[in-house]
Amino acid sequence: MKRRLMAPSIPVIDRRTFLAGAGATAGIAMTAPALTGRAFGQTRRWPQNPFSLGVASGAPVADGFVLWTRLAPNTLSADPALPGGMTPEPVEIGYEIATDAEMRGIVQRGTAVADPAFAHSVHLDVKGLSPGRPYWYRFTSGDAVSRRGLARTAHAPGTPLDRLRLAVASCSNYEHGYFAAYRHLADEHPDFVLFLGDYIYEYAAKRPRTRVHSDGVEAVTLPGYRNRYAQYRLDPDLQRVHAEATALITWDDHEVQNDYADQWSQTFDDPQVFLKRRAAAYQAFYEHMPIRASLLHPAGPAMRIYDRFAFGNLAEIAMLDGRQYRSREACYGPPRKGGGHVESNSACPERLEPQRTMLGAQQETWLYDGLAQSKARWNILAQDVMMAQLRQTAADGEVRFWTDDWNGYPAARGRLLQHIHDSHVANPVVLTGDIHSFWTNDLKLDFDDASSPVVATEFVGTSISSDGPSYTTFSRYLPDNPHVRFFESRTRGYMTIDVTPERMTTQYRGITDVTDPAATVLTLKSFAVENGKAGAVEA
Repeated sequence: MKRRLMAPSIPVIDRRTFLAGAGATAGIAMTAPALTGRAFGQTRRWPQNPFSLGVASGAPVADGFVLWTRLAPNTLSADPALPGGMTPEPVEIGYEIATDAEMRGIVQRGTAVADPAFAHSVHLDVKGLSPGRPYWYRFTSGDAVSRRGLARTAHAPGTPLDRLRLAVASCSNYEHGYFAAYRHLADEHPDFVLFLGDYIYEYAAKRPRTRVHSDGVEAVTLPGYRNRYAQYRLDPDLQRVHAEATALITWDDHEVQNDYADQWSQTFDDPQVFLKRRAAAYQAFYEHMPIRASLLHPAGPAMRIYDRFAFGNLAEIAMLDGRQYRSREACYGPPRKGGGHVESNSACPERLEPQRTMLGAQQETWLYDGLAQSKARWNILAQDVMMAQLRQTAADGEVRFWTDDWNGYPAARGRLLQHIHDSHVANPVVLTGDIHSFWTNDLKLDFDDASSPVVATEFVGTSISSDGPSYTTFSRYLPDNPHVRFFESRTRGYMTIDVTPERMTTQYRGITDVTDPAATVLTLKSFAVENGKAGAVEA
C-alpha cells in the first residue's frame, strides 16, 4: 500500500522565541560567528543595521525556494544615488540554511552578491533541499546578522499530500491604516501566503488619515518606488509575515499606477513615457520581492511574473498577471476616465469585442495548456481582479459594467471558462483581490442564463487596510447577480484556505479596527467547495 504523506506541520514558535537570536530589526544584529560578510576583501562594521528591511522566501519548488534580503542601513535615503544609504559597489554576504529553528543543523551555507544595480538586493535561488518540509535561514554581512527566517519547500509533483494551508492577502494601503491583519495572518502559521496585488500604493493622499506615505508625493521614479517599498517593508507585521511564511506573489495596478493597462495609463500619458515609469516600478518590485531571478529579472518595462506551482498531487496554483498584457480599457480616452469606469453595452460596444484579452495570447496559451494537462486534485487560479460578472443596474434601469476587471473583458472570461468546462479541469477555484471586499461567486458559462452550469468558484478577499466600496451601493446590485453567494465590504482582513483531497474550506477573516495596530480578528463567514462539485456552500 502506498504511504500517504501528511504535510509536515510548522513547529509553533512564539514571537519571543522566533526573534531570539535572530537580530533586532531596529538596531545592529548580533555578531556573526565565523560567517562571511565582505565588501570584496574588506570586513564591514556596520554603524546601522543593514538588514532593516528583513528577510523573505518565495517561489517554492520541491527542492528549494528563493531567499531574499536587501542591504539598506539608511532605509529611506533621500539621495537617489545612494539607495538605502549604500555606496555603489557590490557586497558579498553570507547565508546559512538549517533544518531547525536553533540553526544547529546547517545543510547549506555560502555567499551571495548584493548587486548595487538592484539596490543591493539578493535573490538566492536555493536548490538541493528535501521536499515538503520547513527550513530556517539567515544572512550575514560583516558584523551584522539578519533576523532568522522560516521557509518551506513544496511537496514533489504527484506526491500524495493530505493537507495544504494557505493565506491570501491583497491591497495594503499604508495611509489607510495599520497592518494588524498581517500580524493575525502570521499567527495562523500558513504553509504559504499568496499576495494578489496592490502590495504598495503609489499615490500620496492630500489628507492621509493614519500614516503618511514616503516622500509625501506619488511614486513615479525608481528612487520613489524604492522608498515606497522600503517604507512598507519597515512595518513589523509585514516583516513578520515574510519571515515566517513562503510567498507566492503577483501584482495589480498600484504597484505602478491606478488602473493602468499594458502601456496605457490612467492619465493618458504618452505610452513611451509611461513605459519608462512602468520600467522603474517593475524594477523596484523585483528588488523587494522573493522572486526567481532566472525567470523574472526585469528587462526595461517588461518582466514575466506569471508562474505555476505544484504541491504534491493535491493542488496546482497558477499565479497570473492581469496587468502587463491586457488590452486597453474599453472606450479609453477623453472625455472618459483613462482607467476603470462603468459603461453600458450601447454606449461602449468595444467592451464586447471578441479579440480583447486580459492575459495576452502567450499567457493565455500557457494557462490553458497547464490546466488541460494538470493531474492535481485542485486547480487554483490566483489573480488580481474580480472574474464574476457584476451587473450594475442604475435607477433608470440601465445595466452597466465596470471596465477594469474581467467585466471589461467578457470575451476573455468566456474563453477561459469554456476551456475549463471543455477540458474537464478538476476542481477549478479562482482566488482574487483588488475590490477591497469579500465575495463568494459561482462562475458560470453564461451569467445571464439561470440554467447555465457553474464551472468554477471564485473567492475574493478583502483588503489588508485599503478602504472598501460602499456596502449600501453594492448590496443593491445583488438581486441582479444571483451567482453572488456572499458579499461584505465593511471589514478589512484576509482569507485562510484549508485544502484537503475532499474539500477546500475558505474562511473570511476580518479585523476589528484598521486604525488600531492592536486590532483583534474574527471569522466573518466560511465556505467550502466539495471535491467534484462546482460551487461553494456555507461551512
